[in-house]
Amino acid sequence: MPGTHKQVGATGTQTVTISFAGFNRAWAAWIGDRLERRGVTVVQQRWDPPVEVPLEESLRDLALSRGRVLVILSDWYFQLGPRSHDEWNRALREVVAPDPDRFVAVSVTTSALPGATSVFGAADLTNIGADEAERRLLARLGLPAGPLPQPADARPGPRYPADVPEVWGGVPRRNIRFTGREALLNHAYRALQEAGSGAGVVTLHGMSGVGKTQLAAEYVYRFGSEYDVVWWVPADRRALYRQKLAELAPELGLSTGAEYGERLRAVRDSLRRGDPHSHWLLVLDGADEPEQIWDLVPTGPGHVLITSRNPEWGEHNSNLVEVPVYSREESVAFIRRRAPRLTPAEADQLADALEDLPLLLDQTAGWLNDSDMSVEEYIELLDGGIDQDVVKVSADFPVAFQTAWSILLNKLKDTVPESVDLLRLCTFFAPGSIPVRLLKEMPSGELPEQLSGLMNDPLLWNRAIGQLRQYSVVRLESHESIIDEPSSGESLYLHRMVHQIVGKDMLERDRQEFIGVVRRALAAADPGRPTDTRLWPAYAEITPHLKWADVLQSTDPAVHGLVLNCLRYMYLSGEYRAGIKLGARAMKAWRELLGENHPRVWDVSYNYANLLRAVGDYAGTEAIERAAVDHLRTERGEGDLEHLRAAGGLAADLRGLGRYDEALEISGWILTSYRELLGEQDSRTLNAQNNLGTSMRLLGRYEEALELNRRTLEARRQLLRPRHGWTLYSEINYATDLRLLGRYGEAESLQAQSARVHRIVMGADNPQTLRAEHNLALCHYRSGDRTRARALFSRVLERCERVLGEGDPLTMMFAASQSFFAREHADIDQAREISEKVVNGYVDMLGESHPYVAGTRANHALILRNVGERDHAHLLLEEALAEMTRAVGENHPWTLGCAINASALRNLVGDPESAAALTETIVTRATEVLGRTHPLTLSARIAHAADLRGVRDRQRADKIETEALDDLVSSLGAQHVHTVSARSRNRPYWDFEPQMI
Repeated sequence: MPGTHKQVGATGTQTVTISFAGFNRAWAAWIGDRLERRGVTVVQQRWDPPVEVPLEESLRDLALSRGRVLVILSDWYFQLGPRSHDEWNRALREVVAPDPDRFVAVSVTTSALPGATSVFGAADLTNIGADEAERRLLARLGLPAGPLPQPADARPGPRYPADVPEVWGGVPRRNIRFTGREALLNHAYRALQEAGSGAGVVTLHGMSGVGKTQLAAEYVYRFGSEYDVVWWVPADRRALYRQKLAELAPELGLSTGAEYGERLRAVRDSLRRGDPHSHWLLVLDGADEPEQIWDLVPTGPGHVLITSRNPEWGEHNSNLVEVPVYSREESVAFIRRRAPRLTPAEADQLADALEDLPLLLDQTAGWLNDSDMSVEEYIELLDGGIDQDVVKVSADFPVAFQTAWSILLNKLKDTVPESVDLLRLCTFFAPGSIPVRLLKEMPSGELPEQLSGLMNDPLLWNRAIGQLRQYSVVRLESHESIIDEPSSGESLYLHRMVHQIVGKDMLERDRQEFIGVVRRALAAADPGRPTDTRLWPAYAEITPHLKWADVLQSTDPAVHGLVLNCLRYMYLSGEYRAGIKLGARAMKAWRELLGENHPRVWDVSYNYANLLRAVGDYAGTEAIERAAVDHLRTERGEGDLEHLRAAGGLAADLRGLGRYDEALEISGWILTSYRELLGEQDSRTLNAQNNLGTSMRLLGRYEEALELNRRTLEARRQLLRPRHGWTLYSEINYATDLRLLGRYGEAESLQAQSARVHRIVMGADNPQTLRAEHNLALCHYRSGDRTRARALFSRVLERCERVLGEGDPLTMMFAASQSFFAREHADIDQAREISEKVVNGYVDMLGESHPYVAGTRANHALILRNVGERDHAHLLLEEALAEMTRAVGENHPWTLGCAINASALRNLVGDPESAAALTETIVTRATEVLGRTHPLTLSARIAHAADLRGVRDRQRADKIETEALDDLVSSLGAQHVHTVSARSRNRPYWDFEPQMI
């Protein structure tokens, strides 16, 4: 726990007692550190009142704490006991309400809390970045929020809890029902913290089912903010352990060759030296045989946490922490969370019958909660032993050459005939690296007889591999060890020429048999969740082999599912061109093989359309999706899920085509239909809600879009996980809405954090990561940080051009931003060159009447103005204003923005009266649509004051300007670049930003 710290940048001394649930320790540590740096004395007090003590009494005891009491409000704070909301409401009204200045609070949850918690007036720390969270914390405590001087001995301090370590991998999802174990967690923490350098190893040992893995996972989530690297490794098998440890190499940014042993050595050396990270935590889960892996346990400045049934780890320089069964209090509390319908007495009875073993408590309570059976009846049922049908597991893997080959193959047939079968089988994988382990992982019943023996007999397998290696037919690419051990033969390298000639020398009967085996092996290796970024390496390994296994000619549903999942992976990972090729081939092949209206044809058309839409072929995708919608609606009805999915694609096409009202109408009834069919929390409902928010934003209805995207973000964080790709996508949407509403600080704080997680989770060059970083650049720009904006705009555009090409919609969106930034703060010639490419690109892609063409022409007119081509600029802007009005209406923010720019050009060409009339109209419309203090409205008001001054109506001009300046100071701050510019009477302008569809 943090202690007191030398007072910095504050006068006077305050004491704050932080009351928190153990589950929220990371928040307590971060808040304590932020306060101590400002000279506040902090006392940490974990909240876990005895269930037998009235809640009012426990709160009165808390009120006796030193200084003000800062409560960290979360679901867990109120569930301890557990206590009902009614109990909490009574206690809060009796103890806290009469003395509100004694208690303050921050909220770190979006879940419903007891109504009386309103008495705390809690500061909301959810959905924001660290800087904004600290500002809100200090404001709630009445502390100054100015920057602190950095002392010479400045230490890094705990990481912001909503942030993640720079490297994070393999960690299980957090168990929201985790109960108790506070002493064990603190024991393990102290043991690791107090260990000398190179000796920070702790083993959590105990019998099966006692919760060692869950305890280790909870340790990671509670104390993970203190580490830069957290890496979870399954350690039940040496080979798997070595593989997973070696996979850490690229995550650490280590430059290594392709050899497995080299990567493993590099990782161990990096951890030993603490370079690039000295604060690392490695979790070895299920290491039940120390003699198998003890020599591979890293040493260095970091920590190792092991889970094992074997206490012999004590002989290998590890501190032992025994994990017993639950205490009875922990058992009862856990059961009542797992099965709320049980009384404390019934929970105690069940815990006694199951001897407080956590795994059985979890499984049994889960069954009981869904059953009408009484505890007594259930215990009678258990008298014969635990029955798997009863126990429910909680839901928390050239000629001379031909001649030479004929001789060689005959030699192989005479010595190890199975090696020839293996070689021929490999030709139905792509040449190069052949993942033969996928074959070895298949059930023996799915293999031909001659291959079954080969795969299931290690001696025969090694002999066949050895023979092929002896004649240099293949190269072994198994994970080489730094010590001698048998090879697992996980992958073979087969030269393309060898691959080609062996594939030709095969009987048709064998060809059909072998290709069937490879298709089944690939289908069996399908991870099944292409939306999970953690599984993308598996899909990246599978996709090159689809063509060689001729999967599109298979009638196996599992193979169809594999193809669809690979198409989805290609879309999400940004491999659009390869995905479009596969999608086109699949559409043609499946129509011929399965029929025009087979369900799989509609599935592939949906994925194919997504890929085409990603490269801007909106007219093409509209035709595909409309055909699907019409057919499915006629055949199955409007409520059919596949019809709704196709309709969602059609709405996206319409957004791409600039037909926003149509898209909104479709998006609205899709969301309503999903809610009625699947409920509010289904991922498809949330996707529809996300899409409706996008339609709202494109129509300029920013407040409505913000609310929809806020709800979607919160739901995805709960339903999926904070690092899921869709959750991260919602963060971009939410931050974008905040920025478009002028809430620049909040938007920048959230997007900065999200962009960093995007780079970690999805990769630096993933299109979604590029979108996140582009929005961050816009946040920097709108906040006045031109230096960071300049670097990020340039970097993002360069990477997008390299990854997706100059004509990609995303590249053009980024180029539009680069152009308007360069116009004002860099190179006007560069701005003009980029802008011309963007306008021409949008005309080619979308047509003359699209709002993006009007918007980017409006941007280009400002460049022409800056280079002195005023008449050309004026004409172009008036045309853009008229086109934008036709496209989206006179009250759309884009139209209002074009009008602000047009008024400036009217002044320049000598028509001040028309300019003043225009800005007066703009102010009225913008106030109605966006509100009086929206940045666009404020720009219109400042522009109108300038126009009134141009027609010599100085009195009105001064009044309007003064009021607008006051509102700028109130909303953006006195030193914001917009405020400073307005105060200097620099006429405002508006930049058109193409949006995501």
